[in-house]
Amino acid sequence: MAEVLQAAIEELDDKGFLDVEVDPTLDLFAEIEKLKKEKNAVVLAHYYQEADIQDIADYIGDSLGLAQEAEKTDADMIVFAGVHFMAETAKILNPTKKVVIPDFKAGCSLSDSCPPELFAKFKAQHPDHVVVSYINCSAGIKALSDVIVTSSNAKIIVESFPKEQKIIFAPDKNLGAYINKVTGRDMLLWNGACMVHEIFSLEKITRLQQENPNAKLIAHPECEEPLLKMADFIGSTTGLLKYTMNDDAQEYIVATETGILHQMEKASPHKKFIPAPPNNECACNDCPHMKRNTLEKVYLCMKYEKPDIIMDEELRLAAKKPIDRMLEISKAAGL
Repeated sequence: MAEVLQAAIEELDDKGFLDVEVDPTLDLFAEIEKLKKEKNAVVLAHYYQEADIQDIADYIGDSLGLAQEAEKTDADMIVFAGVHFMAETAKILNPTKKVVIPDFKAGCSLSDSCPPELFAKFKAQHPDHVVVSYINCSAGIKALSDVIVTSSNAKIIVESFPKEQKIIFAPDKNLGAYINKVTGRDMLLWNGACMVHEIFSLEKITRLQQENPNAKLIAHPECEEPLLKMADFIGSTTGLLKYTMNDDAQEYIVATETGILHQMEKASPHKKFIPAPPNNECACNDCPHMKRNTLEKVYLCMKYEKPDIIMDEELRLAAKKPIDRMLEISKAAGL
């Protein structure tokens, strides 16, 4: 077994995960709970993870909630069921803890759309601007930023700057445009976007609305402006969940990644949730990066503590400053 494991570790660079056979008779839910106790580990999962991973997580949340939870955990090992930049954020906040991710290649199209070397040149062309970056970015972009935001706190943080202050917003042009609209600002936007939130079909959504006239359309602000104009409610992933819990409507068309529907259905089992369809042959809208993680990979990364996040200390410290600023502003605002 030791030789098999060593071979699997050596292949990590190619596959991104430990390719070790898991006994099909294992109760993975029970085994993961056992490993949590043995290793003093905590499992943090994003709302976009598959249902089984959400069900074994110690905390489920959006980017802001996950960052806050990562900051305060007293676990020795953080198992981050999400995408790479999220696990990076946990490591930035917890340099002495082991941070593992089920699949190292669980990336992010939005993060990839903003390479640090190109963004550094862009920033240098606008020296009188402060940089506000969405948390969905690499550690390299965080290190070039003055403050980090999430979709939950972006409006509050942008409004914390004087109106005359010039701002670069990166990397999401759609979220930036939405924040410009609701704050009256004119931030300079980096031309990046999330593949999941850019492929919704307005035609198919309109047809769904006709077929479900009582359904409200709710959307994440990473969606494009034409869709946001149609929406009955716009909010972060957590905001969308809370809205469906407190709103009187019984049916919703949900324009964000489909993973959140699991929590919506658990919180409001009497309500109907319809995933907004993308402009392709699929009937749903899944993030292929988020869905790289599986329950088997969660078990393996906990058991063997691989793949783990390793970070240069100089980069970590530079990236930590704007995250700390975000957490401070969020706490002061009661978020």
